[in-house]
Formats: sequence, C-alpha cells, structure tokens
Amino acid sequence: MKNNLLSKIFAAGGLTRQGKLAEATAAIQRALSSATKAGAHTSDDSPIVATCAGEEDHAVVLDGLVRVADPILRSRDPASPGADVGAADPGAADATSSNPTSGIDTAEVASSGSTSAIDAADEASFDPTTDFPAVDDEPVVIDRPRPARFLGSSFTGAAGTRAFKLFAPGGFEGESLPLVVMLHGCTQDPDDFAVGTRMNELAQEHGFFVLYPAQAARSNAHKCWNWFAPGDQRRGAGEPALLAGMVRHVLQTHPVDADRVYVAGLSAGGAMAAILAREYPDIFAAAGVHSGLPPGAAHDVASAFSAMKSGPAARSGRRVAGRGPARSARAGKAPAAAGPASRSAVQTPLASAPVIVFHGDADATVVASNGDAVVEAALVGHASPAAEVVAESGAGKRHARRTVWRATDAGVDSPTLAEQWIVHGAAHAWSGGAAAGSYTDPDGPDASREMVRFFLEHSRRRA
Repeated sequence: MKNNLLSKIFAAGGLTRQGKLAEATAAIQRALSSATKAGAHTSDDSPIVATCAGEEDHAVVLDGLVRVADPILRSRDPASPGADVGAADPGAADATSSNPTSGIDTAEVASSGSTSAIDAADEASFDPTTDFPAVDDEPVVIDRPRPARFLGSSFTGAAGTRAFKLFAPGGFEGESLPLVVMLHGCTQDPDDFAVGTRMNELAQEHGFFVLYPAQAARSNAHKCWNWFAPGDQRRGAGEPALLAGMVRHVLQTHPVDADRVYVAGLSAGGAMAAILAREYPDIFAAAGVHSGLPPGAAHDVASAFSAMKSGPAARSGRRVAGRGPARSARAGKAPAAAGPASRSAVQTPLASAPVIVFHGDADATVVASNGDAVVEAALVGHASPAAEVVAESGAGKRHARRTVWRATDAGVDSPTLAEQWIVHGAAHAWSGGAAAGSYTDPDGPDASREMVRFFLEHSRRRA
C-alpha cells in the first residue's frame, strides 16, 4: 500500500513503548529493506529523514516516531523557547491523510513477536507537521538571584570564642560589598538587635553585609561588651582583638570590600565601637556610636558607673558643640558593667576613624555628655576642625540637632571627621528603631539610616 512503510514504522514505535526493543529494531530494519526493494513506500516530495545526527543538514528524531519532513533548517534564534528548528513539508499532511494503520503488514508484525496493532493514542497524537527541537540545542539557563541569608556561626581567637550572625543580601552576586559590624547592648543578642535597628532591611536596600557578634554570658553576666576592662581596650588584646579577628575572617570568606568596613553599637556596644574606631582605623572606615562612651572613660566597674552617670573626665580641654549636663529621665535599660581606661587617644599612632554619634539628651543611663566626649576623642589630632550646626527634625517625631565637623581647609562636599545627633527628649534607646526590638525609640529620627548614609560617604584610604 501507499503508506505501508510508514505503518510499519508506527508498528515498530508501538513495540518500543512496550519495551520490546529488539523486536522493534528488527521491524524497522525489515521495513527499510522492503522500501529499498520496492521503491514505492515513500513520496518523492516527502522523503523520510533518517540521517546521522552529526550532519548539519539533517537530524534524527529519537522519540519513537519518524516524521515526514524536508531536511531540517536551524532556527536563527536557537535560544528562543518554542522556536522552529525545521520546516515541515506542506505535502506531509496529505501523505498521512489516510489511516496509517490500514497498510500494516500483519506478517511483519507477527514475525517480530508482536500481535497488537499500533496504539490508537499514538496515532491520534502523531502530527507530521510538528517541529521537534534539534538534539544538540543548548538548554535555556535561567539565572535566578540568590535569596538573602541570615546565618549563625562562631569565631575563635586568642581571647576566646564568640558566636555571630551574618546577614548577606540577595541579588548582589559578583559584587564586592561593604560590611557593617553591629555590636548589641547589654542583655541583647544579634536577633533582637537586628529587629530593633532594622539594619538588615537597609542592607538589602543598599547592598551590604551585616555582622552581628554575640557577647557570651560567660564573659559578662549581662552580655555587655567589656569596654571598661583594661584588657579589653587596647589593640591586639582582649575583645577588640577578637572582634577584629572575626572581621578579618569574614573578609576572607565573603566578597567584602576591605575599604568599606564599618562598626556601630548601642550603649556598651557603642563604647566598644568607639574603641575599635580608635584602635583599628586600618580596618574600620567609620564608626557609629549610639548612647555610648568614649575610649578611656573608665578603668574598672566603679569608674564605669561614674562615667555613665556623670560623664567622663575632661581630657583634651576641647569644648565640643552641644556639650552640657544631661536632663533627668528614666532610662529603659540597665546600666552596663562599668569600664576601664585604655591608652589615651593622643597616644594612638593612627588617627581615629570618623564617627557619627547619636545620643538622647534625656538619657539617664549614659548621660549625653558622653556623646560629646566621643566626638572630642575622634577629633584629636585634627587642627581646629570647623563645626557646622544644622537644626533638623529628622524623620521621627522628636527634634534633633545635627552638627558636622570637617577639616579646616575642606570643602562642604568633603567627607566629615565627625557628626553628632542630639535627640531631644530621648532616653537610652536606639533612635527610630522598631518597637519589636528592645531599647528602641520609634519616635526618634532614624539612626540606622543616618549611620548607613554616613558610612557610605566614607571609604578607608589605602596606605
């Protein structure tokens, strides 16, 4: 019959789907052999394509069916989903318009060990005009951005082991990103501090890593950073060395821009951030101190409480703008175990990293004059820096006074040496923080956003 060869091929396809591969192969070989002898099983204008896949002009369709088609022409855009990889012969539909099973040679089928006719579903689904993708087409690869991660780990140094959590923003693959180190206050932990400051949200928005070291209860019963202990105030020793080592570890294991590493903290964490800014300006490009104390403010527990309640003793004699006694107000946080003095800022071989300071003038736990002293310490070594007082309310309900210091000969667009925010009516809490976190003041200007803005304006100068 006219379509006898095609019918035999269909029958072989049915054998293949039944798992009878040897019988199917034999049936195909007999069908092709008989077609060669008879010369009447194919149409001159619709030849069956059955050539090697390596040839550029043809391809074998290895899906159990042999389709009637002209030599395959490759798509101009092989990456386009659903793109045609060949042109079907217009006469193919006519060649298969009759029932393809009508010419099945029952003797051939019987000799191959199959007694069933071709599956009706195969016949119904076969469309000789359908184009199938070439077997060597490149798969379409969809590059999806990696989601943000907030994972915990730990670091061990000479001073001990501390746990930490690291936030990595999603969608910044292949980029070298800044790093912000966040030091929590007493009784807090990384999760609480992350919620209260909303720093992870800003990290995702701007693209930077956030490292949250966790103080161990075995090192301080209230989980305060030991800013007041003489062994934890100097470069190369105690907690400053441990935290610096942790940062170096993150620099080695993550794509962090080493010239854009920053540190910020609240209360005891703010005091430790001020120490790191002074002792490691080669690591930290800038620091944020919220409700903290200056380096060297105390040398033991008793002097720490004294500095927290009354302010540190004057050291340089410089009067910082905004300095004055703190107003009385009930603080929302227990005092940190007090702190010892470290070497004087004047003795530090490197100038302090620039600092941004936030402090409430109604803070009764750490009085606001400590914020003045943090700025004062950061300006040591700079001759007569020029101050500019900017009155603004910020984004919160509380008003604040913002003051910036620049080098005397610096322009208005040059990076600042220090910046201070005095938040009126605020107690001992993170300004503009989320109510879900501890020690936050949602009514204040957004300290987190202002610190990030300040940080991104400063990049550490390479030696």
